Amino acid sequence: MAQNTQPRKVAVVTGAGSGIGRAVAHALLDAGWQVVLAGRRAEALEETSRLYGQAGSTTHADAGERGNSVTILPVPTDVTRPEDVDALFAAVHDRFGRLDLLFNNAGTFGRPAPVDELSYDDWRTVVDVNLTGSFLCAQAAFRAMKAQDPQGGRIINNGSVSAQVPRPHSIAYTATKHATTGLTKSLSLDGRPYRIACGQIDIGNAATEMTGRMQTGILQANGRMAVEPVMDAADAARTVVHMASLPLEANVQFATVLATNMPYIGRG
Repeated sequence: MAQNTQPRKVAVVTGAGSGIGRAVAHALLDAGWQVVLAGRRAEALEETSRLYGQAGSTTHADAGERGNSVTILPVPTDVTRPEDVDALFAAVHDRFGRLDLLFNNAGTFGRPAPVDELSYDDWRTVVDVNLTGSFLCAQAAFRAMKAQDPQGGRIINNGSVSAQVPRPHSIAYTATKHATTGLTKSLSLDGRPYRIACGQIDIGNAATEMTGRMQTGILQANGRMAVEPVMDAADAARTVVHMASLPLEANVQFATVLATNMPYIGRG
């Protein structure tokens, strides 16, 4: 059987220490990608690596169904710090020489609060991570993809269904996720001359640490508390892998993946 001589593609996944980021990192590895794990906590990144079947931090030849060598590079990164983001993408360049995908996923919901009770510091924390952090990573990825040969790559932003409809007491999170849609559209437009595609996945009620409240009861628009259905985070991860696997001549601009029975259609 002929060997595949195509070099394996390189992805950066932010927020890779848990939740959607961990699920997407594992799905990309299963699909044959080399994956750089970015997140604030080194121990969480190592856990993502270990759970994939690897105790170290670089290359692992798995004897199971995957068969091929698996490359995982954890790089502790605070996406709100420009110097950390610069160091992350410098590490990618030094190790792999190019970048094919950024999954811009790092985010925080912040403290739920009515508009008039939300502190400036709570607002600023959510904006710094969800919006500024996403911009800094997208900017660094854009620069790398524009400069490399062959030119181009793909950026996928994690928007959340809150990019479309809000929850009660979520003004900071909702505002940043609506802003993510603008970031996606601008990146798509500005990336055209350089073969840089940008899309967005809006995920609803994937079962992660962030959505734990869904299964115990969460405030609804009518003021009541209700348990909401959730879905496996792997279901969202498969969609990201599909978006990432397209040739750069094709792009999923926006995709919405959610728990079928969650209160989204008709929310409010």
